[in-house]
Amino acid sequence: MSENGCGVQRAGHFHGLKEAEVLDGDIHGHWYYRSKAAAISRLLGDLRGVTILDVGAGSAVFSRHLLRHSQAAGAWCVDVSYAHDDDAREAGKPLHYRRDLTPVDVSLALLMDVLEHVDDDVGLLRQCVGVVPRGTRFLISVPAFQLLWSGHDEFLEHKRRYTLGQIVEVVERGGLVVERGAYYFGLVFPLALASRVAGRWLSPRDAVPRSQLKKHNSFVNAALSVVCRAELPLLAFNRLAGLTAFCVARAP
Repeated sequence: MSENGCGVQRAGHFHGLKEAEVLDGDIHGHWYYRSKAAAISRLLGDLRGVTILDVGAGSAVFSRHLLRHSQAAGAWCVDVSYAHDDDAREAGKPLHYRRDLTPVDVSLALLMDVLEHVDDDVGLLRQCVGVVPRGTRFLISVPAFQLLWSGHDEFLEHKRRYTLGQIVEVVERGGLVVERGAYYFGLVFPLALASRVAGRWLSPRDAVPRSQLKKHNSFVNAALSVVCRAELPLLAFNRLAGLTAFCVARAP
């Protein structure tokens, strides 16, 4: 893995960029991203006055969601895939796009589906801890369970998937104090497991890896959104199974 000048590990396209292409730019309306954004909002709670650092932000889908739907004050989005630094506004709030990870005065750091892309996940977390103030809250998500590995992971250039215990260990080794962790997308987990196991058996060995996310008709998209929304009240208690593992932590 190569690195940029500030040591942020290059990981190809982080979340949102490749899949935005697959979804023809309709990433905000897709059931998976809508549901994940809702889970993030529930896990974070009140964001009054919070400034966000979004590492590996890609299309900044989650920072933009939080700026629109909470009282967060602004966001710094960092990704080596950006062509250049830029400044914008979302819901009237400042939104900064940067290629380099540098010290910034924030109170919340997001690493949404980032750590699975890099060789040294612990090292990347330590870099992030080194540029934020003490007490900064972290929300980290990663794809769960290696048994779900498929061409979807290869398409997105993943290195690994994690159990909840594994991501908690990585977060602690990265210098953070873990507050809680949980799985999400538990209700669709059996369907995804069956689909991916079947895919491994039925797909040709030389099949080209591709994303399993796709555009659905409005009925299917709404139905899957409802299923995932029904899971939200149990989010804090799900330590059994899901497609995503979340970890909430703080910089000491």
